Amino acid sequence: MQEDLDAPARKRTHNLAHDLVAKLTQSILLGQMLPGDKLPSENTIVQEHGVSRTVVREAISKLQASGLVETRHGIGTFVIERAPEQGLRLNVDTALGVRSILELRMGLETQAAALAATRRTDHQLAQMREALDDYQSLLANNDSCVEADKRFHLLIAEATGNVCFTEIMQHLGSAMIPRTRVNAAERGAVDLSKLGQLANLEHEAILNAIKRQDPDAARAAMWLHLTNSRDRFSADR
Repeated sequence: MQEDLDAPARKRTHNLAHDLVAKLTQSILLGQMLPGDKLPSENTIVQEHGVSRTVVREAISKLQASGLVETRHGIGTFVIERAPEQGLRLNVDTALGVRSILELRMGLETQAAALAATRRTDHQLAQMREALDDYQSLLANNDSCVEADKRFHLLIAEATGNVCFTEIMQHLGSAMIPRTRVNAAERGAVDLSKLGQLANLEHEAILNAIKRQDPDAARAAMWLHLTNSRDRFSADR
């Protein structure tokens, strides 16, 4: 009976630890904490995030299991250098390679969008909104909006709370944005501004679904966006 009574508390602790892992992972993967940097003390994390010591310890344990940090007893917990990935090699310099990456993203990011819709925090939602605002501002000024585009998709991956999504998207880097990878001579003439405007409408649909916490709509919106990206790229060939 006591075990049943303790279950809600354990679930809440697990959920809080999950949220804390997502925040700390984001700081590490975005370079806000670099290899060799020491994580804030347990007391500092407790105060900054309003969680218990139990939550902090569970989160640190998960970060250790992910290979992002190591704890040196009596000293503290430090961000560690991740070994270079050798397993995934992407050919992003040909049209065929870009289409292959778009097909990979269709499987990966549709699920990421659905998970983000159910797991995102208000802070993560605000970051996505900021990324799209930057995208729109740059587009209006005929400036490159690649970084804002990439940031929006990466933030969705981070909002899943699953570091595997984030690491794969980090590995893709600029390869995830097809118009940055293949030279104009190979692709032919294309109105990048028009493509950007179409992509912007699709981004907004994805964000609105995530905001409503509707995983099915988020999955469908991401699928439409990536399918259209593939078709637009093929049409430019």
